[in-house]
Amino acid sequence: MDRRLGIDIGGSAIKSGVVDLASGAGIVERLELRTPRPSTPEAVGERIREIASRLGADGPIGITYPGVVRGGVAETAANMDKGWIGYDGEGAFREATGRPVQFMNDADAAGLAEMRYGAGEGRNGTVIVATFGTGIGTAIFIDGRLLPNTEFGHVEVRGEEGEHRAAASVKSQRGWGWEEWAQAVDEYLHTLERLFSPDRFIIGGAISRESDHFLPLLTVRAEVVPAALGNDAGVVGAVIAAAERFG
Repeated sequence: MDRRLGIDIGGSAIKSGVVDLASGAGIVERLELRTPRPSTPEAVGERIREIASRLGADGPIGITYPGVVRGGVAETAANMDKGWIGYDGEGAFREATGRPVQFMNDADAAGLAEMRYGAGEGRNGTVIVATFGTGIGTAIFIDGRLLPNTEFGHVEVRGEEGEHRAAASVKSQRGWGWEEWAQAVDEYLHTLERLFSPDRFIIGGAISRESDHFLPLLTVRAEVVPAALGNDAGVVGAVIAAAERFG
């Protein structure tokens, strides 16, 4: 087996897994740790080092981050400690693990996995992947090509950032039922639809496992489908990106 390690840093948890590239998107070993509080780069780095030592995999590591990443450097920190801004995550995690590292936006990684093995496989046109969790991550693909670091979760809806109105965390914080939350999601997706006219929305994040509760309530013109890989997409996409870069 060609076993590779992917790590998906989130605002509340750090998900990781060993992916068998020979079998496609199969995760053969998993480990999830709480994101430290405060979520400083140094504290998260300790978790990364622990994961790399506990999970058996060879070769380069793919690591995702919930914000803009360019040239291996984090540029935003909407749901993480502000110490991440300007932090060379790729260099720091390469030193921490002693292995090559691909450091990238988390939604971009999830989108890559869905386009390769999931709900976007073989799809042309404009596809928007939106992951609903602590915030909202997005990835946009045009004829299968990624436009990186879109961060459409920060698009304003009624003068408020979309993720502050429609993230999965908002549903819990406000004690909403499915209909109330679906209305907020619908309004957010309508905003993206007016801007980009996508052919398909792919809805990811852990809440996608309960898509039958809210997808039928959405009214956008574009087709809306749940992510096929669910909450594994970020881990799988990180591995795909690292393999494509380093071989």
